[in-house]
Amino acid sequence: MIKPMSTGFLQVTTTIDSHEDAEELARAVVKARLAACAQVSGPIDSIYWWEGVLDSDKEWFCSMKTTDELFEALAKFITEHHAYETPEIIATPITANREYLEWISAETKPA
Repeated sequence: MIKPMSTGFLQVTTTIDSHEDAEELARAVVKARLAACAQVSGPIDSIYWWEGVLDSDKEWFCSMKTTDELFEALAKFITEHHAYETPEIIATPITANREYLEWISAETKPA
């Protein structure tokens, strides 16, 4: 039986207005070892309020796997490299098999 281990690991997500920018961000955070991996999917239809107006756009979803310790650095990196004035940065705890979490930990250490 596989026992879940859930402390210390996060899935961090953001949305971006172009596929190219989403891929660029995903590659940059993994290269910087702020995330062990990143996936880009989309387009998705986003409907939201912005500056008092109901708006909608096509966006791409970027999901990054990281550790709790790296969250602040990853959030800062996303903010600095994101085109949006207020980027979505959502962190969700990961419950996964021990081997996967060990892999995240190993791949987010400096080379």
